[in-house]
Order: sequence, then structure tokens, then C-alpha cells
Amino acid sequence: MTTDTEEPTLTIDELAARAGVTVRTVRFYGTKGLLPPPVLGPRRVGHYGREHLARLALIEELQHQGMTLAGIERYLRQLPPDLSARDLAVHRAVVASWAPDTVETVTREELERRAGRPLGDEDVERLVAMGVLRPADGDYEADLGLLRLGVGLLDVPLSPEAIFAARKVLLEHSRAAARELSQLFRGEVAERDARDVRSLSAHMQPLVVQALLTAFQRSLKEELGEWLTEPSRESGAG
Repeated sequence: MTTDTEEPTLTIDELAARAGVTVRTVRFYGTKGLLPPPVLGPRRVGHYGREHLARLALIEELQHQGMTLAGIERYLRQLPPDLSARDLAVHRAVVASWAPDTVETVTREELERRAGRPLGDEDVERLVAMGVLRPADGDYEADLGLLRLGVGLLDVPLSPEAIFAARKVLLEHSRAAARELSQLFRGEVAERDARDVRSLSAHMQPLVVQALLTAFQRSLKEELGEWLTEPSRESGAG
């Protein structure tokens, strides 16, 4: 497993299993320069970290968008080489915003392969409750845009009630922001010709999503930072 300090402690087999790919695929991406080399430990055994896992998730998302291997190479070459797992997750979220909602019927075996981990009955029930899955004649209709997020939430030490409440907050505020931004952009292009409108439409979604994610990420970091330092301030005051 990966430690809280994000030290690279995954073997290549563990990385492949977590990412839902084969060891051969991991090695292939490494030879193509799509993955940074592992950290060599004792007996020259390679160890991988969260950044490798996040990069594999980004590659998978780019493939889902229909991008060729050459296109993926060009895309990744434009990114700073030292991006953290969180930064890579932001990029993946932006890429995912390019595609329409995708719901696909999968078997339990395919579901676990895409999740990159075994899923117990309780895990599946939580994913169903989150709206990520829906039972369908022995199989499951999976919202592929939410699957990795839902699987990640399985390990978060929050109650299902807290997760559902957080989801409600995010949906309400994101819809309000989308509504206000849409009205703003409509007013901006009201007097322009159709070509300008199409250009704005083509560029708006990924740019706005990236801006929202970046702003939210920074705001959340500030809020969590203040929250985590409150006990030390109180003890210091006493």
C-alpha cells in the first residue's frame, strides 16, 4: 500500500492491479515515457507511488476520449514532469469533462477490473447508494465518469450519510455556478456572430472546469488548513 507520506511503496504488480491494467501495460508505458521510472529499493526492486497511479488514470481517461497513443504522448509531454497525484487528478477531471455522460452495462468481473480492486458486496451496495451503479439483470449499469471517484470514496473514513450530504452540497453549488456562468457567457456573445459563439462553446467547458477545479482546490486547502490548525491555536491561547 501507499503510505500517508506518499512514499512510493507499490510494486509493479500492485500498481497494475490498482490501476486495472496489466503489468505488461505498465512496462510498455514506462518504455514510451508515459510513466516516470520507479524508485529502486533493496535488491533493485522498483516501487511506484500515487503519482504513477494518478498518471495511469489520466492515460485511461485520454484513451476513453479516443486519443491515440501518439496523441497521449504529446499531451503528457506538455505537462510538468513533477505534477503531484492531486494535480494529475485535476487534469483527469478536465479531460473527463470533454465527454458526454457515459453509462455502460458491465459484469461484476468487469466492474472490478475497471475499479482496479476487488469489490465486496458492501462496497457494491455503497456504490449503488452513491448513484455510481445501478443493478441491471445480474449486471450493473455503471456511470464511468463517477466510477473512480466512487471507488476512491470507499476508503474515505466518512459515513455514507456524510458522503451523501457532501454530494448534495456539491450538486447544489455547482448547478448554481453553472447557471450564473451560463448567463454571463450568453450576455457576452449575444451581439457576436455565430463563429464566435461556436468558438466560445468549444473552449468554454474544459477551461471553465479547470478554473472551477483549481479555485475549489485552493479554497478547500485553505479551509482545511484553518480547520487543522484550530486545536493548536486554542491550546496555545490556553
